[in-house]
Amino acid sequence: MCGRYAITLPDEAMAQLFSAVPANDLPPTPNFNVCPTNQVATVTSEDGQRRLRPMRWGFLPHWYKTPSDGPLLINARAETVADKPAFRAACRERRCLIPATGFYEWTKDTSGNRMPWYIHASDGAPLAFAGIWQNWEVGDQMLTTCAIVTTGANAKMKAIHHRMPVILEPADHALWLGEEGRGAARLMQAGADERLTFFRVSRDVNSNRATGPELIEPIEDDG
Repeated sequence: MCGRYAITLPDEAMAQLFSAVPANDLPPTPNFNVCPTNQVATVTSEDGQRRLRPMRWGFLPHWYKTPSDGPLLINARAETVADKPAFRAACRERRCLIPATGFYEWTKDTSGNRMPWYIHASDGAPLAFAGIWQNWEVGDQMLTTCAIVTTGANAKMKAIHHRMPVILEPADHALWLGEEGRGAARLMQAGADERLTFFRVSRDVNSNRATGPELIEPIEDDG
């Protein structure tokens, strides 16, 4: 799964990287501790134009009466996203990219304490998670919401967690966004082992209130 991530790219850099027109209300960056229900930057492609736009991280099915009417759907499993009633229309029609610098996962020590790890590209390049999105409307309330598509972890990542985000190569962005016709389903798999690297970080990130670049600094032991 993916329950927290970091994004350090300025809006202008994200817009240039993804050839997208930026919205005026993007969430502030850098954010070293992006949490569920936060507004996050996403890339969509509609009517021949890519847009960099904010969405609520936490997908809301159309039958939810309120944003808290059911489970918080921050991830969608690649194996079932095309079939689940909550996700299948979005998987066909509304796919997006979710830019990130890296993401967090947790293991447990011998005492059961949660030990966070920061995972990022081995070459330091930005990441693009595969995402799905939709507008949720009830009465006069409207939210644009998204979820990160996850898949089974590759051999390297399994040392930390059995799931990981689907991370798209730049050459595959257009296909995922629907700009190159059909075939996006083949992209929903783990990347090569050597693509990512990871290290332990401070347990400060266990709090959703934690902020600051020190959250992604490697440590040997945080006591």
